[in-house]
Amino acid sequence: MRKLQFHPCGAYKTSYFEELHIFSTDFGRLWMWIGIVLLFGVLPFISNAYILYVVNNMGIYAIAAVGLNLLIGFTGQISLGHGAFFGVGAYAGAILATKAGLPFYIAVPLAGVMSAAVGMVFGLPSARLKHLYLCIATLAGQFIIEYVLVQWESLTGGAMGIVVPSASLFGIDLGNDRAFFYVIYFCFVLMTWIAVNLIRTRIGRAFIAIRDNDRAAEGMGIPIFPYKLLSFAISSFYAGFAGALYAYYTMSITPEPFNLWLSIEYIAMIIIGGLGSIPGSVFGAVFIVSLNEILSHLTEYLMNVGVSTGVAITIAPLREFVYGLAIVLFIIFEPKGLAEVWRIVRSSFRLWPFSY
Repeated sequence: MRKLQFHPCGAYKTSYFEELHIFSTDFGRLWMWIGIVLLFGVLPFISNAYILYVVNNMGIYAIAAVGLNLLIGFTGQISLGHGAFFGVGAYAGAILATKAGLPFYIAVPLAGVMSAAVGMVFGLPSARLKHLYLCIATLAGQFIIEYVLVQWESLTGGAMGIVVPSASLFGIDLGNDRAFFYVIYFCFVLMTWIAVNLIRTRIGRAFIAIRDNDRAAEGMGIPIFPYKLLSFAISSFYAGFAGALYAYYTMSITPEPFNLWLSIEYIAMIIIGGLGSIPGSVFGAVFIVSLNEILSHLTEYLMNVGVSTGVAITIAPLREFVYGLAIVLFIIFEPKGLAEVWRIVRSSFRLWPFSY
């Protein structure tokens, strides 16, 4: 009698070891390595100075956006102070470089630790507050940090800011866009890998349980407040780490960029990219940075074609209008963000030629 042969029709996990794999198939792992080769071996050499500048900013913002998604998307703690924590990291890195004389590879992670400490201080209200009330508390933190950055002139330089020395790593000068590209994206890959694995640990599962139902999580024995505080610390560490990279990359910082609008930009990144999705944080950062550049060039073009004063006034808030419109459209038509769009695209390729 002929023996029947059954062919696999899906990727089924038969052990806990397989469950721990980030990529469940060899095809996914192959594309990961292709992406790494294209990122590090091709992109820096085919891009001009402007493209490299934009791509470097995307990498820095993506690191901070991943941290914010760990706090809001995975733990459910709303924060409007992420831009301020980014600024704390930038100033901490600049001060450690200029006044303490620490090398680049020590100043950047140490700036992240300092930002995490500040984030934990402003995360203390999460013991009693949540939802809108916690949002208001973090908003107060944003304004307090902005005030400190401007008024503490002996440490921060006030409105004049700080000039950061050129970064070097083991004797290699990082004073150009291409060299700094490799540093930024090595950090980006490392920090993203840590975040992806963190979510699959006991800590990450506790974050998700708190987000879904904090009372049920507490009933299961999860200490709510320590995990909330830990989430604030991790999120702020990511923001501070990215801020220190930003300070070294721009080589000059002032308090102006680290305002409430920057915090709103980070909120837009994770909403448009996808709440509760690490790839969504990256997609959102790429989308917002690209949108900023497009709107900047569009506004400059419209201002230079001889528009009247009245029209120019209406063009000025174009960025705010487009941001709000993009967020509303994504919430209405694709509430799961660009991460869901990417999942649908991948599924369409897997099921081709059949419809999704």
